[in-house]
Amino acid sequence: MSNSSLPMFSFLCFGVGAIGTYIGGSLALIGQKVVFVERPAIAAEVRKQGLHLRLKEKEFHVPEPEVVSSVEEALTRGPFDVAIFAVKSYDTQAAVDSLLPYAVALPPFLCLQNGVENELSLAQVLGEEKVIAGTVTSAIGRRGAGDIVLERLRGMGIASEHGLTPTLVAIMQAAGLKARQYNSAPSMKWSKMLTNLLANASSAVLDMSPTDIFANPGLYWLEVQEYREALRVMEAQRIKVTDLPGTPVRLLSWLIEEFPPAFSQPLLVRSLGKGRGGKMPSFHIDLSSGRGVSEVDFLNGAVVRFGQRLGIPTPVNDCLNQTLLSLTRGEMPRDTFTHQPAKFLALIDKTENKGG
Repeated sequence: MSNSSLPMFSFLCFGVGAIGTYIGGSLALIGQKVVFVERPAIAAEVRKQGLHLRLKEKEFHVPEPEVVSSVEEALTRGPFDVAIFAVKSYDTQAAVDSLLPYAVALPPFLCLQNGVENELSLAQVLGEEKVIAGTVTSAIGRRGAGDIVLERLRGMGIASEHGLTPTLVAIMQAAGLKARQYNSAPSMKWSKMLTNLLANASSAVLDMSPTDIFANPGLYWLEVQEYREALRVMEAQRIKVTDLPGTPVRLLSWLIEEFPPAFSQPLLVRSLGKGRGGKMPSFHIDLSSGRGVSEVDFLNGAVVRFGQRLGIPTPVNDCLNQTLLSLTRGEMPRDTFTHQPAKFLALIDKTENKGG
């Protein structure tokens, strides 16, 4: 489909963070209408400097983006065909509360958040018919407000249950986002969460890079146990692992599930380390920011909650979740486990021996 025959949609994009700027900015670059909603101070900054995107080693600039500071103001720029929702999961509830007075006037939401519970929260306010599950596997770095760099182009997924999906996929493809349609929203979202779990919470707790974690036999064992717990929770729900754009999740899951850690570690450490490398993952960034919030409860914590409902033990995910939440909230010193894998593994072992 050429750009001349491409449908012209009006998008309402929540936030100019990494994903919001990447998706919304890419759409604006091909002529789609995009209105961003952001906090007043940041909205003013982005209106002044515009959006900046480094894509495939080239710099792009959207000089005069439409950025407003409230949903009420945004709706005066509508109507909108689709909203892009990519706020951090710990901001979901506040965002949902702000949407409630305008639920009838709002368009369907493409939910690109990590985790498997955000779509449910949106559906409670908007209705299931207005929620489209999505995911982004491309790696995006944030240089500042409305300023991002595409670190690795993998793609994005959009669940096929909604009638707008084929058109959205076509538009996203035209914007260079490598969109793909998925028949099962749960399979897509849970498979993405599997990839988000690896060396994320442990990196924050231990202040160690993913490369160092994957190379340590004890910590690699920890990652395997964490991952296997999530796989068992998926299996109990009859949710199948699926490959995501640029991410062979089925192969990864097969190796982790079917082979002992001593065998799978040398096979996976190079690919896993290459995927994350020395860059610190999101939970570590959240902890280091000192904001007192973390997405860990929406990933590891979600595995625990679903496991409890299904009667499946998830002691490793529970320990990772509770420990990182305690560190984030200042309930224990941030350096409690810094570069001390043996100390943390002893805590994990103690938790497992108690039956999780």
